[in-house]
Amino acid sequence: MEFGDYLVFVDESGDHGLSRCDPEYPLFVLAFCIVTKRDYADVITPELQRFKFAHFGHDVVVLHEHDIKKAKGPFTFLLNPQHRAGFFDDLNGLMGRLPMTLVAVVVHKSRLVEKYRTPTNPYHIALEYGLERVQRYLTEHGQAGKTTPLICECRGRREDDELELEFRRVATRIPGFDIHFVDKKANLPGLQIADLVARPIGRHVLAPDQPNRAYDILAPKLRCGPSGQINGFGLKVFP
Repeated sequence: MEFGDYLVFVDESGDHGLSRCDPEYPLFVLAFCIVTKRDYADVITPELQRFKFAHFGHDVVVLHEHDIKKAKGPFTFLLNPQHRAGFFDDLNGLMGRLPMTLVAVVVHKSRLVEKYRTPTNPYHIALEYGLERVQRYLTEHGQAGKTTPLICECRGRREDDELELEFRRVATRIPGFDIHFVDKKANLPGLQIADLVARPIGRHVLAPDQPNRAYDILAPKLRCGPSGQINGFGLKVFP
């Protein structure tokens, strides 16, 4: 086995179940953050640590988009408008600087249920479409025949077992990945970055005409086609 030069971090936004659909956010988003190991060690990890040192005095806190948005837990200081403005200015600057390439798959659950009599699990759909695009990117960057770690956040024993089974099925057609499940408490910078990426992309797909500063920062990082197109390359919306 030859190890590749990249890492891929994966996180989600929205509920992948089809038994209920939130009318305000009827989406499931799976985001893939592709980074070189060199950039991860030399740039991303120390940049994230410096950001945490500046705002928390330590790097123990785990950045979680939902808690940041709700100003919960270690983020209650964001209820202060002045602190909130400075935090988001710095966070936006950080996300803009970080060297990474993004692939995101957005599954519109209500459309999926309307179109298909027996719809496939949105997570499985997103995983397959996402891995196809990530593999193409890696091949374009000299990684053919090498093994790339795919690092996902733990979601529970049953869900992880189901995902691993689906990953093994997909991997027979899209080889070159080695999947790892990691608890959020492990405080991996890559998983926290992926967590911050997924929802802004989903909000953009849901309401493309609404102001979305986070998406504007992330859009240049989405994988592009030969003519600079994002749709179908760095962003796949289904159905």
